[in-house]
Amino acid sequence: MAKKTRIKAKLKKGVVTVKALANHANLSYQEAERAKKEANFITYVVAKVNDKIVYEVSTSQFLSKNPYMKFKFNADAVGAKKGDKLVFTWVDLKGNTREDSKKIK
Repeated sequence: MAKKTRIKAKLKKGVVTVKALANHANLSYQEAERAKKEANFITYVVAKVNDKIVYEVSTSQFLSKNPYMKFKFNADAVGAKKGDKLVFTWVDLKGNTREDSKKIK
């Protein structure tokens, strides 16, 4: 199983800034062929606060190994406040899912 996703979520002036480092090898088709391994990369990422989606993206094989993602969202729009839990989930090409969470500071 993949290591835990490192997450930081900080609320400042009504905006939550999220920084996430997903732990994944992200082997593209070309890299996998050269390494004689099976291709596998993150294909979908979603972040939720209070069961409301604050970030959602479909990705391709062109993510780097252990991708770093940074995004912001309006806390008032989803009713987010300090202490609320941000749930960060990703799915890879093989269907493996990783879900991690962090409280907003």
